Amino acid sequence: MHHNEQDFITSILKNAQRLLIISLIIIVGFAFLMLDMANVLPKVFSDSDNKIANIEQPEVKAKNDFWSPPDISTIKDEAKKELVLKGKDLIQNTAKYFGPKGSVAHTSNGMNCQNCHLNAGTSIFGNNYGSVASTYPKLRSRSGTFETIPKRINDCFERSLNGSGLDTLSNEMLAMVSYMQFIGSDVERGKKAKGSGLKTIPFLDRAVDPEKGEKIYAAKCASCHMPNGEGQLTQEGNSYTYPPLWGPNSYNDAAGLYRITNFAKYVKFNMPLGSTHESPQLTDEEAWDVAGFVNTRQRPQKRFPKDWPDISKKPIDHPFGPYADAFPEKQHKLGPFGPIQEYYANKSQK
Repeated sequence: MHHNEQDFITSILKNAQRLLIISLIIIVGFAFLMLDMANVLPKVFSDSDNKIANIEQPEVKAKNDFWSPPDISTIKDEAKKELVLKGKDLIQNTAKYFGPKGSVAHTSNGMNCQNCHLNAGTSIFGNNYGSVASTYPKLRSRSGTFETIPKRINDCFERSLNGSGLDTLSNEMLAMVSYMQFIGSDVERGKKAKGSGLKTIPFLDRAVDPEKGEKIYAAKCASCHMPNGEGQLTQEGNSYTYPPLWGPNSYNDAAGLYRITNFAKYVKFNMPLGSTHESPQLTDEEAWDVAGFVNTRQRPQKRFPKDWPDISKKPIDHPFGPYADAFPEKQHKLGPFGPIQEYYANKSQK
């Protein structure tokens, strides 16, 4: 073999050796890189996911996420279902059983529970019963005691229905309690159902004006409740299609609706017929003023001397003294309520 050929072969072998070493280095390096990436990538993606998850997202709710009662037809126990249905019937047709022509007793004014608790106590912001089962028994400032559901029902019989309470062990009381407990059975204990109670409206900067309210009543309320507020009886004459808003057959002056704020909130989002919390037909001022008109009309008077044992717990719109402040009784009844509210807010901060 010639010397030049030998040098050429030696050069090729050396280059091949170098390429082999470089290839091995690349392969080993790539292997270590892949091993490291296997440990790093999951952490990268995990950290990224955590960062995304920890970003405060706006709460997405269904359009209709208000409380709704469970379906009575789903009750499998026939005896329980019958009792719940009877309770619903008593709420809808109270006067049929306890009105002036009642089949059980003549102990009320002829109004029905659902005249105030709309659609048998199931309407959103219509004084519904959604939170009854989850919050009773509870301490109420009006009585200063822990009240049961039967006690609360009898309060309505004595005040809103201007009658007398039921025997708390009667079948009728048991049925009404069973109905309220069932329709609120999906609400967690201690929680309030969304849409229960009455939706708030802001106070006016002035006192309510009953004279303005009279005009609003004539234009938007009198066609159903009649010009003199006497309501309209059913064809049978034993109940009301449209309840009386004042006069001898209406709620007495110890009822919750006799408080101006309660009446204003109630009519704002429920009246005239067809109004809802999403599409009210009255302005805030109209609601306040018509409340002032209705609640300055004559109605039954009934006193409960044990009410409000702690007068500092009275609502600022409670229409009767004494009070734990120096504001006059008229202002507590008709407003303006802002100064009274401010007084108690400042007092609580001291």
